[in-house]
Amino acid sequence: MYLEIVSPEATLFAGEVISVTVPGINGEFQMLKDHAPIVSLLQEGNVQIEGTISIDEAYESKFSKNEEGKTVLPISSGTIEMKENKVIVLAD
Repeated sequence: MYLEIVSPEATLFAGEVISVTVPGINGEFQMLKDHAPIVSLLQEGNVQIEGTISIDEAYESKFSKNEEGKTVLPISSGTIEMKENKVIVLAD
């Protein structure tokens, strides 16, 4: 599935991933390939990305790795949309 993470400054990440876990306003949830279409608000927390990904050098400092080996991006709020195996996270 294709993931795009966009902030007010720039597109922080765009590429193929195995899964993405986000901090929804009603709790954390995960999306995998062929997930049903969804639009949701996000709250403060971490976007967790699973897969072998490449992050632009200019934005590497915003990301870290957790103990499970997932790539993590802290956000303060945002919106997520998934449709046809494309996930777009608009993050603050």
